[in-house]
Amino acid sequence: MIFADKLIELRKKNGMTQEELAEQMHVSRQSVSKWEGAQSVPDLDKVLRLSQLFGVTTDYLLKDTLELPEFAESRDETPGLRQVSMEEANAYLTAKERTTRPMALGVGLCILSPVCLLMLAGLGEAGVLSEDLAGGLGTVILLALVAGAVAIFLHCGTQTEDFRYLDREPFETAYGVDGMIRERRKKYRPAYIRRIMLGVGLCILSPAPVLIAASVTENELVAVTCVCALLGMVALGTGLIVMACVTWEAMQKLLQEGDFTPAKKRHAKVTEAVGTAYWLVATAAFLGYSFATGAWDRSWIIWPVAGVLYGAVCAVCGLILKDD
Repeated sequence: MIFADKLIELRKKNGMTQEELAEQMHVSRQSVSKWEGAQSVPDLDKVLRLSQLFGVTTDYLLKDTLELPEFAESRDETPGLRQVSMEEANAYLTAKERTTRPMALGVGLCILSPVCLLMLAGLGEAGVLSEDLAGGLGTVILLALVAGAVAIFLHCGTQTEDFRYLDREPFETAYGVDGMIRERRKKYRPAYIRRIMLGVGLCILSPAPVLIAASVTENELVAVTCVCALLGMVALGTGLIVMACVTWEAMQKLLQEGDFTPAKKRHAKVTEAVGTAYWLVATAAFLGYSFATGAWDRSWIIWPVAGVLYGAVCAVCGLILKDD
């Protein structure tokens, strides 16, 4: 009996359709149809998955001389992968969707935190307020906004605390979960693309107010206002990108696709540690330089520069981990 006939027999014995088997194997129904039609043979990892799914040995599947099923004796000796049920998947996606707006707000607050300081500093230089009062009050507001953003991030983290195993442990999804997620992702795709396009567009156009003001007037207060408008556009654009990506990445994580394949997840702890250390250093540089020089009207440039460099750091880390 050839592999194709064995697969048909095992599938029917387990009461599965080709569509159901395809979902379990994370392939298309056409792939299963080709396997059963002897038009192609699955690769080794798919054969191993089939042996685990049906509880038979790989020898039985691959050797035409073996007619009777050889059941895998050690199947129960090793712990299986943690299985994500339909209820858990829905609960995780719902929790992530609840955090999209708060996360976008938190990121926006971080970006907008220097705005009040810049405006007050401009008023101080214009003589409307004393410079000491403007600097002190602006700094307090900046720190309050950053503290609020951190509180939001911590709160969002608690909303998905029960699902941390998705990042730390290998897992598989229960029957029907993949299909449900793919359907939700298909419906969400237009909104995802729209938010990404709007967000990126706003970030690209953000320098426009500063460039226009520089060509029209030399009034310092107007220049400061335009810088604040720049930060506002960046905050709005980044917020849209965050809202789009939080939900999209949650679906990718459950499907174990994109940046969340098992191979890439093995390096997740390293990249997370690098990212945490990087932004702590960037924050320390921003606060240290700003307090030491008092140049709050210029120190904001650290954040966009840090954002660009962070992409380079991630790329280098990816290359190093890939080589390892």
